[in-house]
Amino acid sequence: MQAINELLDRVIFRMGDYSLKLLAIVNVLLIIFITLIILWFIKKMLFRRSEIDEHEKGNIQAIYQILRYIGWLIAFGLALETMGIKVTLLLAGSAALLVGIGLGLQQTFNDVISGVILLTERSIKIGDVLEIDDDVVKIQTIGIRTSKGLNTDNISIIIPNSLITTSKVINWSHQSDKTRFRIDVGVAYGSDVDKVIKILEESANEHPEVYERELAEGRIMGFGPSSIDFQLLFFSKNTFRIGSVKSDIRRIILRKFNENNIVISFPQLDVHLKSTSKSLP
Repeated sequence: MQAINELLDRVIFRMGDYSLKLLAIVNVLLIIFITLIILWFIKKMLFRRSEIDEHEKGNIQAIYQILRYIGWLIAFGLALETMGIKVTLLLAGSAALLVGIGLGLQQTFNDVISGVILLTERSIKIGDVLEIDDDVVKIQTIGIRTSKGLNTDNISIIIPNSLITTSKVINWSHQSDKTRFRIDVGVAYGSDVDKVIKILEESANEHPEVYERELAEGRIMGFGPSSIDFQLLFFSKNTFRIGSVKSDIRRIILRKFNENNIVISFPQLDVHLKSTSKSLP
């Protein structure tokens, strides 16, 4: 036992009046190990139920992320104290340095603060479908500095958290599990408008991804220079893959228009040539 105490009391690093003993290193490793065990236990407790939906899973994940960052921050402070480094004195002595680092890493700190806001406010959760800068993204993880999402092309995108908190973001999953979408189409003048509206509504009802088919509605939106403009409104739960759903409905509309001799209009321009004759001298 005495040999173990002598080994742990051995100085492995010395600088001036400061000395680092092997016991301090062992204590730091012990702090890290205990932190990992506590975080593992917290995660097991939070996710102990197997029947967790995506909405609740996002909320639990946000809580776990906050507890995880707090746990590691406390562990880091204890590790410094164990190694004989006073955290308060370290912060006071390096105030000027921290100001310089803060100016250089201003955007990074902005992203970190935004991450804390996202995790605590929980206006955006894991599994939500967002529209950011005209790109539709399904959120997979929310980190302290960046979030990761998957776009409709199955490409993983790293998003700075400040972009989410400071930009205009559409959350397609925020209110309910269904969303109303629109398809615009213009037909030639002289077409039977009642038949066009009927075909638009039937086309939406034929698609399996359309939700509450009785709510599908065709409307006349206006009279354009060369077309009567219509709009098809329908609800769908498949917000993330809505581009594919719209494409399928447009194919159905085109097929039905061809079967009923309804022409989709296109811009037309009439050019009139005026000839002039000049008399020769």
